[in-house]
Amino acid sequence: MAIRLYRACTPGTRNRSVSGFDEIVRSKPQKVLTSGRCSKKGRNNRGIITSRHKGGGHKRSYRWIDFRRNKENVPGKIITIEYDPNRNSYICLVNYMDGEKRYILHPRGLTLGDTVISSSGAPISSGNALPLTKIPLGTSVHNIELTPGKGGQLVRAAGAAARVVAKEGGLATVRLPSGEVRLINQDCLATIGQVGNIDANNRTLGRAGSKRWLGKRPRVRGVAMNPVDHPHGGGEGRAPVGRKKPLTPWGRVALGGRNREKNKYSNIFILRRRGSN
Repeated sequence: MAIRLYRACTPGTRNRSVSGFDEIVRSKPQKVLTSGRCSKKGRNNRGIITSRHKGGGHKRSYRWIDFRRNKENVPGKIITIEYDPNRNSYICLVNYMDGEKRYILHPRGLTLGDTVISSSGAPISSGNALPLTKIPLGTSVHNIELTPGKGGQLVRAAGAAARVVAKEGGLATVRLPSGEVRLINQDCLATIGQVGNIDANNRTLGRAGSKRWLGKRPRVRGVAMNPVDHPHGGGEGRAPVGRKKPLTPWGRVALGGRNREKNKYSNIFILRRRGSN
């Protein structure tokens, strides 16, 4: 996947780069696999902003992705590779032998005409979905289920890949891209390979308007506010934070503070937390 650079013709194109879209087959999305998408603008059911800096952006239609991969023993052929405005990875349209079409995440390396299948006896090749009990140790996987039959919930971002490191007692040990090592039921499905569009994070938007197109509103630094608005605010001139640690607008530790529930149900499945040595 290539990154296309702009010449510095204007201030907005200086240091700007976008995806090259070399793998994309330009086509309209399947109408039966799309639906309308209502933007919440970061507000809850009472209209109160609960997630700041969200709103606006270009109009999008939602593509229904087959995260379950529950069409067993029916091979399908990749007929398009498309851009999805709702995620940073690409998606591909699979035409199954029985005539049904579904969208799946585009695995790295797959091209038009390649065949994918979901089966416990499927070959270990990119794009095929198998239970973790059938996947050899050391294999890179993505779109991993946490509950059998629920659909993939882990490792779905562009360029992401996890690795199966051990299997014992009906549980598989998987190392996630964040560095977390956790146990997952061996009956859960996972897709072989790495998610495509690996250069998604190497783009540079270059100007504020590109950020607004993505539905992200401006952020204001806490040190630029008044003391009534933020713990970092106030002072004469460029004053430092004035606290032991950076804080959120509500006085909680902003960087490095752990906010995971102490008695969360899944703690027993996590062997090593992300970020721990």
